[in-house]
Amino acid sequence: MIRNFLFTLMFFSSIGTVSYSADRLTEYSISESNGSCSSSQLLGDERKESISRIDPLFWWTGMKNPELQLMVSGYNIADYSLSINYPGVKIKSVHPMESPNYMVVYMDVKDAKPGKFTLNFSKGRKKLKYDYELKARVGAPEDRVGFGSEDVVYLLMPDRFANGDETNDHLKMKYPYITDRNNRGARHGGDIAGIIDNLPYLDDLGITAIWTTPVLENDMGEMSYHGYAATDYYRIDPRLGSNEDYVRLASEMHKRGMKLIMDMVFNHCGSRHPWVIDPPMRDWFNNYDRKVYTNHNKGAYYDPYVADIEKYEMTDGWFVDSMADMNQRNDFLADYLIQNSIWWIEYAQLDGIRQDTYPYPDVDMMKRWCDAVMTEYPNMNIVGEILITNPIGTAFWQRGSKLNPVDTGLKSVMDFHLQSIATKAFNEETSWNTGLQTIFEHFSLDFCYPDIYNVMRLYENHDVDRFLHTDPENLGAYIQAVTVLLTVPGIPQLFYGQEILSSGTTIKHGYEGIRPDMPGGWKGDKINVFKGEGLTDMQKEAHQFMKTILQWRKGNEVISKGTMKHFMPRNGVYVYERRCGDKSAVVILNGISKDNELSLEHYKEILGDKSSGRDVITGRKVNLDNTLKLSPKEVLILEL
Repeated sequence: MIRNFLFTLMFFSSIGTVSYSADRLTEYSISESNGSCSSSQLLGDERKESISRIDPLFWWTGMKNPELQLMVSGYNIADYSLSINYPGVKIKSVHPMESPNYMVVYMDVKDAKPGKFTLNFSKGRKKLKYDYELKARVGAPEDRVGFGSEDVVYLLMPDRFANGDETNDHLKMKYPYITDRNNRGARHGGDIAGIIDNLPYLDDLGITAIWTTPVLENDMGEMSYHGYAATDYYRIDPRLGSNEDYVRLASEMHKRGMKLIMDMVFNHCGSRHPWVIDPPMRDWFNNYDRKVYTNHNKGAYYDPYVADIEKYEMTDGWFVDSMADMNQRNDFLADYLIQNSIWWIEYAQLDGIRQDTYPYPDVDMMKRWCDAVMTEYPNMNIVGEILITNPIGTAFWQRGSKLNPVDTGLKSVMDFHLQSIATKAFNEETSWNTGLQTIFEHFSLDFCYPDIYNVMRLYENHDVDRFLHTDPENLGAYIQAVTVLLTVPGIPQLFYGQEILSSGTTIKHGYEGIRPDMPGGWKGDKINVFKGEGLTDMQKEAHQFMKTILQWRKGNEVISKGTMKHFMPRNGVYVYERRCGDKSAVVILNGISKDNELSLEHYKEILGDKSSGRDVITGRKVNLDNTLKLSPKEVLILEL
């Protein structure tokens, strides 16, 4: 860790102030077979003026927005003029960047038909050509239906999930890295092939959507397995697979009725991205010449007393030296990022986006991005990471919020307040102000969300402690927590390994303490989750419990669309109903670790004249007479 920090420090001290010279160009070679790119910095004095790359790699006809931005990279390319002779393609404007190695072109392709055409660049007698393609769209954009409350989202880290292709474990990248499972911070070799191989397991478990941490190229050397420091926005990291492998993952998931959510990062890129080495413009990054670090004061947007400097530090400050903070107020950069997300949706037929660090980029640009995506794909879903541990601060960011004077256009937000209280609440004995009473009070604040069915509920993810801090002695708290997560309004999100009681905190080993390898994802693993081998009896019970609810939840409109009515815990018991039409399910949780007796008279408005219900977990008939006897920490999900 110290070595990485010192190297990063030396790297940034060598950048100094921004100066523009063609000598700073980073050249790319483009593989036509898969549309991916590999980078190698030009060295030496012999440089030939050329076009090394154009983003996006290709585009489509028939898009609702007919404007196409091309970002042209090439040695001294800014000095060239451009002409195109292709029916329906019109050049709107050409913008040489401040760096001579970039040019941004805007075109109108409204009337163009699919096909290849040539971009002709000229400077005096010098001529450069580049072939470009407009493809035909596949399917109607309205058919791209995003994830929703009918889904259960399973978050996984590709490098830590399963190694399906050992040939990409030790590739030659520009910057050296380590693949070593004994090194917590190194790469471990998991990849897209490993996800594809284990889709049957996830499907059988009852998962309907997968969100992976970022899969774009992170050629950053060590400690970049997490994917949040992109060095190429149009290339899947080759250590995870190719662009085609990612498309194949989406295709295989769609065959199973599963949805793929891509993790995108607009706030920052990796410090080894070519833009950092050779910025297209002086204002491409915030505080490029002098480091200002973010204060993470996400309440700055709605705090009526916020100081200007603190809001500035929040939005324009860097996370760390290895993640350069991008300036989305630069219209050329904003257009690039917006177009890139649409490119991946169209190319991979994505079903949704998770946007990292949502409050940190420019708020106006993020609204424009949401509007652009939802205009092109009206049934898509975007969830923003709003890591704020109070519901009101989170609800501020959801589209339609009356708390925010500006409608963000963001469809979904994450319930980190639930995450922050869950471990303590479910492990406490329920009394007036502890245990399930805390959970009851949390849900009573759901009124502040304009759309509760598009609130993503979670207990754990790749940035926070696991729900289980240590191996549990019994399943009482776990079973109650899983039941609530999967039966209240919203979109439940699980973290890989949660189904087998994975535990850990960030205290001892940092983030690596919560990001273990999935047992069975590598050859020779003694425990294999995917085959159910080597698990303890408690792990098997937990897995089966979660699977039972997940499979019952599929297609169940009582849970995905139903209303909720809950009752303040009485005698330690929390009761709530989900209802859709004439169907209902009643959840009963005994919040104390001893036998309990619940008088049912208080719950007549949801039980009516029903004399019994079927417990979803056990399948047994439960009599609903005057009282209900409950065992310690018992959970019932009753279909009436």
